[in-house]
Amino acid sequence: MQQLRAHRCFGGSQQVWRHDSTATSTPMEFSIFLPFGEEDDRLRPVLFWLSGLTCTWANFTEKAAAQCHAAAHGLILVCPDTSPRGTNLPGEHATYDFGSGAGFYIDATVAPWSRHYRMFNYVTEELPALIGRHFPADLDRRGIFGHSMGGHGALTIALKQPDLWRSVSAFAPIVAPSRVPWGRKAFGGYLGDDEATWRAHDASVLVASSAWRRPILIDQGMADEFLDSQLRPGLFEEACAEADVPLQLRRHHGYDHSYYFIATFVADHIAYHAQASGS
Repeated sequence: MQQLRAHRCFGGSQQVWRHDSTATSTPMEFSIFLPFGEEDDRLRPVLFWLSGLTCTWANFTEKAAAQCHAAAHGLILVCPDTSPRGTNLPGEHATYDFGSGAGFYIDATVAPWSRHYRMFNYVTEELPALIGRHFPADLDRRGIFGHSMGGHGALTIALKQPDLWRSVSAFAPIVAPSRVPWGRKAFGGYLGDDEATWRAHDASVLVASSAWRRPILIDQGMADEFLDSQLRPGLFEEACAEADVPLQLRRHHGYDHSYYFIATFVADHIAYHAQASGS
């Protein structure tokens, strides 16, 4: 691994690293906030953040103001990129909602995307293992949260792997991707035309069969421009009620889809994950 930068931050260290990924067969970057000094090697809970369309690790790291809250609770924060970079596949950079910056946290099965676009494997296997090897992270106390496309990723990952994650939350997640334009475009491109295969990546479907029975926290701005067309949180609310999964869906009037919304409520989410981790 190569360290690209490090900044002293709230008594800890905000760092960015690059490594060669076996999952994506490309170099990948991630940011990590370590809420302690170099002399402190105690194992800490780790919280993974998944960003939304067009983002990199930088959006959350630089805009969410999350480090002060993570430091207060002693949580490590890890922020991966949203897709592989530098593959230059045909059409990869043509639109904002497919290809570069839009990996959707799934493993593509359709060529040419299947070689590099393996973000589920990267986020759930390779990156946690890397964090566990190189940093004092207690992977038995891990949580996951995200925004929009990243909220979709966080929910589906937790629902698929309930034994690995202590907690999950989301800001304005795409909860039913198989039924909205963003998800249908991505799933069709990465997974092919058989819509039956898409259901394995749709939180509003997965919750019925998942063993996850712990609380889920979602915050949704009611002035979000994508609320009715792409997000549709009510679908997940109904699915959780039917599956008897405890969901706290908080609706906030006047808030949009931006990082101003995330920064406003990120302290609540970090406290929520800290409590679940026993921090």
